[in-house]
Amino acid sequence: MPIYEYHCETCDHLFEMKQGFDAATIQDCPLCNAASKRKFHSPTVIYKGSGFYTTDYARREFHPEDRGPSGGDKDPTRDD
Repeated sequence: MPIYEYHCETCDHLFEMKQGFDAATIQDCPLCNAASKRKFHSPTVIYKGSGFYTTDYARREFHPEDRGPSGGDKDPTRDD
């Protein structure tokens, strides 16, 4: 079960509750019993490996003469 953090705007109290995924996003504050809203936290993302974009998906060096008249990449199989 995940632990959610709530903030009471009435008394400015922060507290945590262990709840299921389907629990309501508004809970009663344990200090003043006012409605408290669940705070949103972005998940932590950890990339593992030998580099992603720079080694796996990076384009080759850019050469302006490789561009065709339409601005797209020149077809290397054609001899224009």
